[in-house]
Amino acid sequence: MSPVGDGARTGGGSPRQPELDRDRFPVDPWRLTELRYEPDDTSVAETLFAVGNGFLGLRGNNAEGRRAHEHGTFVNGLHETWKIRHPESAYGFAEVGQTIVNAPDSKIMRLYVDDEPLALDEADLLDYSRTLDFRDGVLRREILWLTPAGKRVRVTSSRMVSFPERHLAMMSIEVTMLDSDAPITISCQLLNRQDGEDEYAGSGGDTKVLNDPRKAQRVSERVFEPHEHWQDDGRSVLSYRIAESGMTLAVAADHSIDTGNEFSVAYYCDEDIAKTVYSVAAKQGVPVRVTKTVSYHSSRRTPTRELIDRCQRTLDRTRLEGAEVQYTKQREWLDDYWRRSDVEIPGHDDVQQAVRWNLFHLAQAAARADGLGIPAKGLTGSGYSGHYFWDTEIYVVPYLAYTSPLWARNALRSRATMLPLARKRARALNEAGALFPWRTINGEEASAFYAAGTAQYHINADITYALAKYVDATGDVDFLAEGAVDIAVETARMWMTLGFWRDNGDSTFEIHGVTGPDEYTTVVNNNLYTNVMARFNLRYARKVVRAIERARPDAYDRMVARLNLQREELDEWERAASTMAIPYSEALEIHPQDSHFLEREVWDLAATPEEQKPLMLHFHPLVIYRFQVLKQADVVLALFLQGDQFTRREKLADFDYYDPLTTSDSSLSNVVQSIIAAEIGYRDLALKYFLHTAFIDLADLHNNTADGVHVASAGGVWSALVNGFGGMRDYDGTLSFDPRLPTDWQELSFRLIWHGTRILVTLRAESMRVSVIEGEGGVSFRVRGTTYRVSKDSDIEVRLDDQGPVLEGAPSQDTNARYRREDGSIMRPSMPAVTDSIPVIGA
Repeated sequence: MSPVGDGARTGGGSPRQPELDRDRFPVDPWRLTELRYEPDDTSVAETLFAVGNGFLGLRGNNAEGRRAHEHGTFVNGLHETWKIRHPESAYGFAEVGQTIVNAPDSKIMRLYVDDEPLALDEADLLDYSRTLDFRDGVLRREILWLTPAGKRVRVTSSRMVSFPERHLAMMSIEVTMLDSDAPITISCQLLNRQDGEDEYAGSGGDTKVLNDPRKAQRVSERVFEPHEHWQDDGRSVLSYRIAESGMTLAVAADHSIDTGNEFSVAYYCDEDIAKTVYSVAAKQGVPVRVTKTVSYHSSRRTPTRELIDRCQRTLDRTRLEGAEVQYTKQREWLDDYWRRSDVEIPGHDDVQQAVRWNLFHLAQAAARADGLGIPAKGLTGSGYSGHYFWDTEIYVVPYLAYTSPLWARNALRSRATMLPLARKRARALNEAGALFPWRTINGEEASAFYAAGTAQYHINADITYALAKYVDATGDVDFLAEGAVDIAVETARMWMTLGFWRDNGDSTFEIHGVTGPDEYTTVVNNNLYTNVMARFNLRYARKVVRAIERARPDAYDRMVARLNLQREELDEWERAASTMAIPYSEALEIHPQDSHFLEREVWDLAATPEEQKPLMLHFHPLVIYRFQVLKQADVVLALFLQGDQFTRREKLADFDYYDPLTTSDSSLSNVVQSIIAAEIGYRDLALKYFLHTAFIDLADLHNNTADGVHVASAGGVWSALVNGFGGMRDYDGTLSFDPRLPTDWQELSFRLIWHGTRILVTLRAESMRVSVIEGEGGVSFRVRGTTYRVSKDSDIEVRLDDQGPVLEGAPSQDTNARYRREDGSIMRPSMPAVTDSIPVIGA
């Protein structure tokens, strides 16, 4: 599934998108279809064709349950823990490791004809297609199999994880003998692959030991401690307690068969496997259809007996309603989702397909998380061990706030539940307030590498930023007043003890010993992104506390008592914010990434061989830390999130400096590079970065899609479209637009929900039209400085003279005066010394 194109510019100057093998994956704006089975290229497809709902996720493994990259079944938050053993420990290091675990696999429906197994790797397939439909959320597969005995067999199957019913998955297989009669067997299984690998390879992920931080941690000891298991009247039940984390899980499956053929059924159940086996005397042309309905329930402390009862209620209700009702409810749910969330790009079906695939996977990652976090890979793979990162707050929650506000509220609730442990973590690091973990599942810091983990204190401000976006977009002051304000207050308190005032003539508030979003530059002083976001955090906390005091005096009194809040704290927050140290170089006329960033040598990325990328897998961190080189846009991200704090001239100068230094080794970098490139006028470059983001998984551009979908990058696709090309901004609760439509796009339309009113924005080269599509209230907004108000009965059309400034080409590294430091020394791009053979970790 390697890309044919690389996103480079074509001769005509327009960016060229990464390409898929369109004979195998045809263009379809509402589906992803695979028309050819490739045995040696299943790992990425398992991710691309995964189905889930935010609580339960099933990788796109074939129903036969044989060879796979990772037979993945994931329940959000279901994890194991272990004590981290540091080779050289120190006070305050993370103590408890956490990793998502592979829940019992219910996908298995093995088929035998004349006692010959259907194994896709070896089968003679006369026809094959597999389709994930974004409109009904169902994964379907249809094959025509020629058995070794020369019999043609039509096999169709389907798989769905329900959005309306959080704990429910449905799957089916239908088999028809086309030429002759034959005995067939369908073996439906529940299998604990985490502990009991069956005879087929690929149960828990890549078995190679790779020193790659993107891979999941492996647990060698038994994880699932068996509890109750049984079968009765076609229903199979397994239940477990997780050994160290103490979590509990139950899974139950109902089975039914519909056929005009004679059949018998046999059952088998032990602590790690349950089988329901149908033996059918199949007649030519008489189909055999087996349906499997599955329910998963998990908890941090509920006994497995109760979880089994919950599974049974889910299955009983589904049996009563019938299978077709579930598919109808799924389609209706997704119809509503697309009415809220769709982004349309007429005339570009290939890009449209990629956009909808990303938006569909955002729903699969977030819709039914229901107060749990949103893992970096959703529930499509075990990459990053199923951890939650700050990426969610910056790249996913804003999308949810403007399209599905309840999901954003639920995601923020997950952070609120972590506050007690965040307070404990702050104490461990000698800080006041709360310090949220860089990566976690249960609320404790799980990163053993503090320099690029715990030192990313900016996560506090990122979470407060997401809270602000949600409240500004929805007006949900009740959520803020009744508890979420604690997040803003406690994160503000942390900055006050982490930072300090330095009196060097002009008193400034400085923050030392931190790491920004760029993990190639660690433990620095006055990281620009951190300081800018901390300034926002402090001012927002002060603002909302005062707003609650005015609007909700009773809630204010409860908050003061709950947090022991002193009025003097608010004044100190403003003092720190107003004197925050913001690095700036007069010589280069840019904002240095941190106080000492410009003292480093400049890495010559243009001369770096492709086989030495990503840098983190080929160079020791200390080598990378000595250079000006970025894993992801750092200053540029600040220019986007706090864009009203910078002038256009500053944005242009900063972008020109940092863009050539950015490796984009992070999947998140191209998002903000696209948005700022669009704003300042690099129109082709903005489109190039957007296309890279849109196809990062579909074309496996980072060679790790096999580990799961890049969920934050998928959120970034929406941001690049709406914030980048749509020019939408929301500063301090004011909605505004400054469009930047790509040259060869005739139209772009997207939907937003603002304070309960749903609007449709349609952008063309010469105009921007805004319509109310749901809600009685009007919406006020600004377009390039002019204020408008749209209401249900009166659309607004704004004439546009242009699509903003236009800059040709792209920034590049050079050795002219632009690289001269304040002391007069010149920065010349160079590379570190390399060994004779390029080290590749894991090779």
